[in-house]
Amino acid sequence: MSERLRARDLAVLAGESPTTPRHNATVEVFEPGESGFDYARLVELVADRISFVPRYRQRLAPVPGRLANPVWVDDPDFDIGYHVRRSALPRPGSPEQLFELVGRIVARPLDRHRPLWEVYLVEGLEGGRLALLSKAHEVLVDGVHTVDLAQVLLDRTAEPRPFHQDDWHPLSAPSPAGLVAGAVQDAVTDPSTVVDTARASLDSAWRAAESVAGRLGQVAGALTNRRPANSTLGGHLSQQRRIVTVRTDLRDYLEVRREHGGTVNDAILATVTGALRGWLLGRSESMSGVRSIRTVVPVSVRDRELENTSLGSPIEPYLVDLPVGEASPVVRLHQVSYQFQAHKDTGRAVAANRLAGIAGFAPSTFHAIGARVAADEVRRGFQLSVTNVPGPQSPLYAAGARMVETYPVHPLLPGHALAIGVTSYDGQVFYGITADYDRVPDAEVLAQSVPEALTELLDTIGGRTKAPRGRRSRKKKGR
Repeated sequence: MSERLRARDLAVLAGESPTTPRHNATVEVFEPGESGFDYARLVELVADRISFVPRYRQRLAPVPGRLANPVWVDDPDFDIGYHVRRSALPRPGSPEQLFELVGRIVARPLDRHRPLWEVYLVEGLEGGRLALLSKAHEVLVDGVHTVDLAQVLLDRTAEPRPFHQDDWHPLSAPSPAGLVAGAVQDAVTDPSTVVDTARASLDSAWRAAESVAGRLGQVAGALTNRRPANSTLGGHLSQQRRIVTVRTDLRDYLEVRREHGGTVNDAILATVTGALRGWLLGRSESMSGVRSIRTVVPVSVRDRELENTSLGSPIEPYLVDLPVGEASPVVRLHQVSYQFQAHKDTGRAVAANRLAGIAGFAPSTFHAIGARVAADEVRRGFQLSVTNVPGPQSPLYAAGARMVETYPVHPLLPGHALAIGVTSYDGQVFYGITADYDRVPDAEVLAQSVPEALTELLDTIGGRTKAPRGRRSRKKKGR
């Protein structure tokens, strides 16, 4: 029998709704050069590398009567042309137009009757560039058996590896009777199957009760004309998304670290803190009483008692309070560093250079796992998730085309209007900010506040007068 979905994976599916689809995405920008990288080459590349991630050719098959959790089965109608798609911007397409398109695509849920992923090649960008949008469901990239497809598409050299002929043929899909028989057999031979099924049923009932309670809260709020709590960072979400991005230079964070100590991660989170502060001050809402923002930051750890991920080490949530009420950028940095010092003192922290040295483009997998980790902690009452992943500091290529930019696009959790992903790659630090379209109409202001917050930190370095390197997002046009 094919592999059965675990209870925690089923909980991911149960937690999905039209306003909170549970898929991660990555946007990569390429300079094709003389490689001839186009849609046909992309289809060849995906067809070649998909054998490294066989689950990308499988779909979920539910068991009749819910006698057991669904199983992964080969999709007998697998069509790579359905999953690898082509789009274009009116030339010359701007970054704003690209991410407006990305926002529309990531807002759409994936079809559960097919393998849970899509890849889009977006042509027409200014300068002859191309963009690759990879989109995969969280149950597909589980952090144990499957890495993100984007991790295996990229090479460390511009010399394309020769494609090989994949002779994959789907196994016959089990019939409804076969699925029931498999569930009974698993229940007899593996008692954990019964436990997982019961746990999944209880979790489904719990989530249904939470959904009803949430709808009753909406009705009560409307009747009393009350605004939802944490209306700046949370509230009831729409089905649309805004995606804004920022590119900065890694050398600036290294300068901050050399001057003030701590780590590059501390400097990045201090920059996020300063950006949030500047964004909140720019709103009409007062910051009175807002001293910090409770934030979950997934971290990689050494722990033999925890299940290893496909990255070689477990990933755990770490809760920090980003001090947005603090006016001094240096004090903000030291407060963030102090909170992470406890994690470093345990000896379980994994060095950034170890993560950056993992084969392939591991950040895309880390972001996918980090989103799952954050979702598992949503009942702990945090307001924001920030996932910062160090990537390789040398160029990567897809079929000979050089990747010049990469932006993580995180899903939003229920009641969370913002999520931030950060990836460092080839000397740059890339921010991807996902925002609810209705609740955060000024998302571009938050993006513009990132380089301003970095400037604040750089200005504290003695004798430095240069502006920060890199580019900030330009203002987006309306929908």
